[in-house]
Amino acid sequence: MHKRKLVRIAGPSLSQKRITVHILAEIDRQIERYLLARLFISVIVGVVIGVAFWMIGLREAGLWELIAAVLFAIPFIGPALVVGGAVVAGFVQYGSLAMAGTAGGLSLAIAAIEGNILTPWLMGRVGQMNTIAVFVSLLFWGWIWGVWGLLLAVPIMAAAKAVCERVEALTPYAELLRE
Repeated sequence: MHKRKLVRIAGPSLSQKRITVHILAEIDRQIERYLLARLFISVIVGVVIGVAFWMIGLREAGLWELIAAVLFAIPFIGPALVVGGAVVAGFVQYGSLAMAGTAGGLSLAIAAIEGNILTPWLMGRVGQMNTIAVFVSLLFWGWIWGVWGLLLAVPIMAAAKAVCERVEALTPYAELLRE
């Protein structure tokens, strides 16, 4: 319904309506690819956490794998909960600060790699956007809207890129956002 309304208000000419339909289709495609990439990242992180915890002998590594996969989809808060939970679980199971630190340190290292390398790189590839543009977008929208901004940063940039690619006056900006 909203798509039809947007096409209707796009302008009287058929070319303007066609451009609007192409922009909306591109935004749909970008958001779908973003969600699939987010799922892929969560699965990778979950598996890596599960294997790391299994290697240090932490009980219920499979459960930690599932918890990490779900929580890492929530920027900042999810990884912090996993790190904190890992520290507590390591201390409770082993009764040792060293093992608590090991479990927490492993999850913190995985969170750092995911947040600073894997996510910006993969989101850039999926959205066919410059990795630095994705990273700056995450910083900006995270600063403006907090967690919601971090969740919406890549779809917002993908939508902006789709518009810039199809509006002639904005094509220089699209070039800046491309890989």
